[in-house]
Amino acid sequence: MSEFQRDKRFLTGRFKSIGFAIKGALKLATTEHSVMVQLSVAFLAILAGFYFKISREEWMVQTLATGLVLGVEGLNTAAEKIADFIHPDYHKKIGFIKDIAAGAVFFAALTAIAIACLIYIPKI
Repeated sequence: MSEFQRDKRFLTGRFKSIGFAIKGALKLATTEHSVMVQLSVAFLAILAGFYFKISREEWMVQTLATGLVLGVEGLNTAAEKIADFIHPDYHKKIGFIKDIAAGAVFFAALTAIAIACLIYIPKI
């Protein structure tokens, strides 16, 4: 069975899917500067969580916010890479698509900032 052929067996297919997901997450974390910055902010938020002894519920919300930002950033990066592959030169419609994807990251980041403010401002 070639590496890229779909594995229809349940367990081995799932393990391969997990492997591809980990490979993709590592590529995001090591090649995309925006993701590197967001991972650094996430690390600081984790440290702040331990320092301020946030509650279990606050940990859950903080974790969801972090995952939201990183997940949307991953989708934004994928959309940008596809757009660049399809049309490497500047094109108005491609620029529009990229702007919308970046806007989605912006909304996720604003949500995460609001959550961080709700958690940490009362503790400062």
